[in-house]
Amino acid sequence: MVFVRNIKLTISYDGTRYSGWQFQKNGPSVQAAIQKAIKKVTGRLNHLTGSGRTDSGVHAAAQVANFKTRSKLPVKNIQMALNTSLPRDIVIIKAEEAGPSFNSQHSARSKLYRYTIFNNDFLAPLARHFAAKCYYQLDIALMRKAARILEGRHDFKAFQAKDYVEKNSVRTLKSIRIRKDADMIYIDMEADGFLYNMARNIAGTLVDVGRGKIPLDDMSSILKKKDRRLSGPTMPAKGLCLVKVNY
Repeated sequence: MVFVRNIKLTISYDGTRYSGWQFQKNGPSVQAAIQKAIKKVTGRLNHLTGSGRTDSGVHAAAQVANFKTRSKLPVKNIQMALNTSLPRDIVIIKAEEAGPSFNSQHSARSKLYRYTIFNNDFLAPLARHFAAKCYYQLDIALMRKAARILEGRHDFKAFQAKDYVEKNSVRTLKSIRIRKDADMIYIDMEADGFLYNMARNIAGTLVDVGRGKIPLDDMSSILKKKDRRLSGPTMPAKGLCLVKVNY
């Protein structure tokens, strides 16, 4: 019997020029690039399972994926060989042996996303691919109060993409933390799962609260009415980053 190994990868990537994590017909994907590199290293086309999708233009500091292989190469050698084969905007920051039952998607307990906003009139050149510009003066204290209303287990139908409706839109939003550092605003969201565009829609809603367009008192009713038209805009993909997947 041939021994099959389960390799867990932790991946960092700049999603600017990719159509997302998952295979796409209309453009290059991160998954396809890594799977191509795996075939080059192991000699076989091994399916790569990711912890979840990231949309076109979304980044990752620590996306997690796994694949099964019969290769006898040490994991450190696999990591080094993959990085040699991958484009510079994708890096395997860690490779390790995982148990046979580990599945990067189904074993995940929660994910942490960060939305970054440059809060000034002119977007700094070094932040242009990784932050969304917002020139409105934002009330951070008010945004934090709105965020607390969203924490907990709710039906987040009002925050999912209107053209991509999932049957079960109930999720547990474990925490939302908002921090301002000079012109940068960071919105950290941890949940047991995210609906399509949920993180970007929450960020847009909090911005509208901060600028006074959505009253704080409306937050509870937005959740209860489950109507996407009542929540804020979908913020640009480039401001979103998958920071961590917890197992």
